[in-house]
Amino acid sequence: MEALVDIQKRIRDAAIRSGRDPQSVTLIAVTKTVPVDRIREAATCGVRNVGESRLQDSIPKLEELKSLALTWHFIGHVQTNKAKKVAESFDWIHSVDRQELADKLGRSATKPLSILIEVKLHDEPSKSGADPSELPDLIRTIRGYDSLQLRGFMSVPPFLESPEDVRPYFRKLRDLAVRHELPELSMGMTHDFEVAIEEGATMVRVGTGIFGKRS
Repeated sequence: MEALVDIQKRIRDAAIRSGRDPQSVTLIAVTKTVPVDRIREAATCGVRNVGESRLQDSIPKLEELKSLALTWHFIGHVQTNKAKKVAESFDWIHSVDRQELADKLGRSATKPLSILIEVKLHDEPSKSGADPSELPDLIRTIRGYDSLQLRGFMSVPPFLESPEDVRPYFRKLRDLAVRHELPELSMGMTHDFEVAIEEGATMVRVGTGIFGKRS
């Protein structure tokens, strides 16, 4: 997969340019609408982390690919009534944005579950996320459950034509992570992941850049 090789090289270059170890950045291949044969092909080329955002579409993929050594990340909005199934099926959840959801996941998880809090850094009404002022209480709630392992923050900044214009959002999320002493930052997608790495991303979520535009 030439596109995957190119993305991997760009991740390495961005990390080195920032004085970072390329191994400190995890590539999450976003496989929404991607068929299992292409996910399997990506796995043979080195992909180990896979991101899905629609529960009902992802369950058949998880089942069919369970023989592969993949770590599954849920990166979409989690409906409270589907939290139990998400907790059972995924290794990481990037989009915990409210205490009600944290409580449901904490009560439902039957295995250690890595958690990222989704933070809203802008005023787009269509985007989810906790307001920065809500973080102390949400962090406290998540840490109250032995089954939940709080790792860091995630954010989806507005899509701006120039990746440089997104840099302030990535920087703000990094500053919040430093303030709350959390190590993981899931930020940056196909359009802007190199800037995100320069600002401290430890996970980048790339779909189109690997698999092409969604059908």
